[in-house]
Amino acid sequence: MTTETRSNTFPAIPSSSDPQLEALLHGVGIVSLDQTGWIRVTGSDRVRWLNGMATNSVQGLAAGEGVYNFFLNAQGRIQGDGNVFAREDELLIETSHNQVATLIPYLDHYIIMDDVELADISETRHGIALIGPETSSILEMAGLPASELKELQEQTVSWNSRKVTLIRAYGRIVPGFELWMETAEDAESLRKALGATGAVPCGTAALDGLRLLEGMPLFGTDIRDRDLPQETNQARALHFNKGCYLGQEIVERIRSRGSVHRVFATFRLEGTLPAPGTALHSAEKAVGELTSVAALPIPGDYGPTLNLALGYVRREALDRHEPLQYPGGVAHPSTTHTFTHGDGTSASSI
Repeated sequence: MTTETRSNTFPAIPSSSDPQLEALLHGVGIVSLDQTGWIRVTGSDRVRWLNGMATNSVQGLAAGEGVYNFFLNAQGRIQGDGNVFAREDELLIETSHNQVATLIPYLDHYIIMDDVELADISETRHGIALIGPETSSILEMAGLPASELKELQEQTVSWNSRKVTLIRAYGRIVPGFELWMETAEDAESLRKALGATGAVPCGTAALDGLRLLEGMPLFGTDIRDRDLPQETNQARALHFNKGCYLGQEIVERIRSRGSVHRVFATFRLEGTLPAPGTALHSAEKAVGELTSVAALPIPGDYGPTLNLALGYVRREALDRHEPLQYPGGVAHPSTTHTFTHGDGTSASSI
């Protein structure tokens, strides 16, 4: 599926009047990963079985590598998402904490005669994230070099005689790393040490603001159990040559057809800030909906705040460049944000 760059692009990564969001965009912010959950997959059939449940190639992972996946039902609808990491004797699924309780029984239903066991190990992993363009230098100062790690690659190193697992996180406009330790006390000690080197503590509002700027959908908010993979514009979750998996027939049918009827997009809003779930209309016809909405403290020609939303819009409305309206304003869609870094390189948000 192809996307087009529309008028809703930034010539450079914007600056924010909020210190926390500014740290994430131009410095380095430190974020708690308390809302992240982990599922351990063990057993001699684990690779073959999970490869048949996930939309990406689990069987192609070497130890220390990870990949983003959707988990579908037979109708191709998304039932959950997460990163899968390969280790020598196990697979780990990293997902949101609130998905663990639903994903385990859902996946377990498909363990028939397979030697596979699933376990919630969220309480054994305690993590923080460093996000921002200065992340690598902060890690170097703390004695945790991680610049050579590739996206969703992990490495376990020693810090103050304690094990810490570094993961290069996926980021569309700024880099980030996750740091995982075995105890909450060790993670807190690491957090304080990183804070002393200049990392700014950031809360959920700043992190969600970055998510909207990057155009990143969140399962349970922007991705629901009625949505199809290609509608979400998350091509990184799909592998078309890996073999059979649950829901593959629908995904392949959409691929052969060449497109979906609606697509996930970022919207710059002019007018009042609507509530999530607000419908978009064109010529009095419903053509989409907004799923995430925020007024970001990013001043510009549009005012002291940048009103952004994520959501879905029908492809024909995009192709015809139709004005999209909601009660109280107009939504300007973009399936791509392109940001330019200070060194001249660019990063696309979708």
